[in-house]
Amino acid sequence: MQLFYNSSLTTETTELVFSREESKHITKVLRKREGDLLSVTNGKGDLFSGEITFSSPNKCIATINHIKTTQARPYHVHLVVAPTKMNDRYEWFLEKATEIGIDEVTPIICDHSERKVIKEERFERILLSAMKQSLQLHLPKLNSAISFSDFISKQQQGQLFIAHCEETSKRSFKDTLKKNTDVTILIGPEGDFSSKEIEIALSSNFIPVTLGNTRLRTETAAIVAAHSIAYSNE
Repeated sequence: MQLFYNSSLTTETTELVFSREESKHITKVLRKREGDLLSVTNGKGDLFSGEITFSSPNKCIATINHIKTTQARPYHVHLVVAPTKMNDRYEWFLEKATEIGIDEVTPIICDHSERKVIKEERFERILLSAMKQSLQLHLPKLNSAISFSDFISKQQQGQLFIAHCEETSKRSFKDTLKKNTDVTILIGPEGDFSSKEIEIALSSNFIPVTLGNTRLRTETAAIVAAHSIAYSNE
């Protein structure tokens, strides 16, 4: 199934006009014609089935004839991950984490962060592409980059974790997770969180955890965390 995306769709929508770029893809690449069906999501859990009523490379129109709503998972996954020095590694994380299943991402700027500016529009496109590729109907929310101190000052819900590399007492992340419970996990930059940041997180009720017996790159740690949460909720 080829999944399209249109954020403006609601359960009241009866007709959809595709952009010129999408219309060209529909007619030239997918070779769809009048009478063929298309699947579209609004990224909010709704799947729309539309029948093409007008087909040209410049403009395609489809009539919505069926809507299926999928409920969000009974828990919320929020990955708070420091931007990596190499931008493509962070983009890889966004793609794979979306395929696994997450709800929210916040790039966090830490004491040891080497990259402090992100490309929000590009990151949004990667999340959208990964959602469509993996045939999911809920688009993860991308927050603007925020400093560690500002993030910690905000009230968080559910289980709160911080994964760090310091040789201190830590619990196993996978063994501490509770099923069907919201999860927020902090993952630091290549230089790890500073000792001060770790202390602040612990004083804010974040549980220190380990993601395994080896030292992981930032983007790998984020993927391990996402998979651990998904696996624990199967």
